[in-house]
Amino acid sequence: MSKVSASVQIGPYKLKNNLVVAPMAGVTDRPFRMLCKKLGAGLAVSEMVTSNSLLYGSAKTLRRANHEGEVEPISVQIAGADPKMMAEAAKHNVDNGAQIIDINMGCPAKKICNVMAGSALLKDEPLVSQILKAVVAAVDVPVTLKIRTGWDKNNRNAVAVARMAEDIGVQALAMHGRTRACLYNGDAEYDTIAAVKQAIKIPLIANGDITTPEKAKFVLEYTQADAVMIGRAAQGRPWIFREIAHFLETGEHLPPPEVSEIHQVMLDHVQDLYDFYGELTGMRVARKHISWYTKGLKDSANFRHHMNQLQTVDEQQAAISQFFSQLLQHDQRLQYVPETESSDDQAMAA
Repeated sequence: MSKVSASVQIGPYKLKNNLVVAPMAGVTDRPFRMLCKKLGAGLAVSEMVTSNSLLYGSAKTLRRANHEGEVEPISVQIAGADPKMMAEAAKHNVDNGAQIIDINMGCPAKKICNVMAGSALLKDEPLVSQILKAVVAAVDVPVTLKIRTGWDKNNRNAVAVARMAEDIGVQALAMHGRTRACLYNGDAEYDTIAAVKQAIKIPLIANGDITTPEKAKFVLEYTQADAVMIGRAAQGRPWIFREIAHFLETGEHLPPPEVSEIHQVMLDHVQDLYDFYGELTGMRVARKHISWYTKGLKDSANFRHHMNQLQTVDEQQAAISQFFSQLLQHDQRLQYVPETESSDDQAMAA
């Protein structure tokens, strides 16, 4: 079997393939994780859960820790800067069903970095060591780590942090190919990912700008990473995982999804959001997903503007059905037309 179609082993868990859903704040809730796994992802990491024990009882935190019906293995990402609190957060999540604990040292968001969590930790290697040791010692499930290439372009310390993590007992490493200072700008640094791969023996998951099956194949071959992690490219396009899996296996492209399938995937996803969050919150959360699903489809700009004015579940579902029935009159197959992407459409990937 070629490198690009190999599966990945994390502790006792052998993933069905080497395609991972990136943890994204406000996006990778349980409905989205389950959908991506259904459409071909081998692993989906939860959106970030705070290590602040005062928040364990909040509705948002309880929802993020809800894994009912989710396909194993269940990976939960925790974030924080205090080793003791991170250890407690890891234990708490394992007690609530987590089978893999992922530590966030990759998020570039200011509100995370301002409390010295996320990618800000890369500035303080001794603290990184303390956190990793505390979490690994606290739980008997695999611990994984998400990092960036460094704090800024003058301080790329990913190789040192990766070696440290492996020595401490971290069992897989995900790496976004940018520094904290780069946020999501510029091109991902695949050379740094390749250098880290040469330095460690644990599985390495490459992340950053992987938007097509060809790009996934290129990144796997160029970096020799064991897997790729897809974030923003899966928003509104969860079938990207089956498309990549098919291309890696056969070298051929799957035909684009038919409009009727997109309609059904979207209806099922939206209904899952209503069930998960309750109708009012679910309808509001659904808006951004509906926007992503329809972006680039014929006449979708007006539809998205109208969608954001609707205030009930019934109105939302009726508008979706009307939009897709009009689309079906034109073409069964998906036809994207380029649109200018606004910063509002970019969710922050952790």
